Amino acid sequence: MSALSIEIAPETAEKARAALAEKPDGVVEAIAANGRVTPLDVLAVLPEGAAVIVPASRFEDIWARLGAWGDVLMIVHTEDIVLEVEGALPAGSEGHGWFNIHGDSPIGGHIRKDRCVSIVFVDRGFHGRRSCSVWFMNSEGKAMFKVFVRRDAERNLIAAQLEQFETLRGDMASA
Repeated sequence: MSALSIEIAPETAEKARAALAEKPDGVVEAIAANGRVTPLDVLAVLPEGAAVIVPASRFEDIWARLGAWGDVLMIVHTEDIVLEVEGALPAGSEGHGWFNIHGDSPIGGHIRKDRCVSIVFVDRGFHGRRSCSVWFMNSEGKAMFKVFVRRDAERNLIAAQLEQFETLRGDMASA
């Protein structure tokens, strides 16, 4: 199974492109709100290769590989809060309808894995800098949560994590 394509209606793509043109390196959720489209619609109109989508069936494989990256930045972005947590992703297991994550990390809890319909590897500019992240998407076209390659003290992407991101993206796109 290889990478999937993000299919959106032409009029939706036009609205997403117009909103993206206003702030190409802005927050995707804000761009989507301004264009009255979903974040997935915005990701769909990014330049080729900037958003690589893979099936949700790869969830556990991707989660396990992300767990080997060390401390990452996990973001949950809703209309009401942008919650940012740094820590290692603990191993997960399924139980009682949830993907449960617990371990020696500030990141823990329960994920409705069945609501994840796709996973997108995003590599784009953000406020003038390269940003690389993995988005776990729901059926509403919104990110359930995102896992970002962290930055060092000089605000550069951590090289080892960037390499792991690029390798994982390539592996999943060609799997």
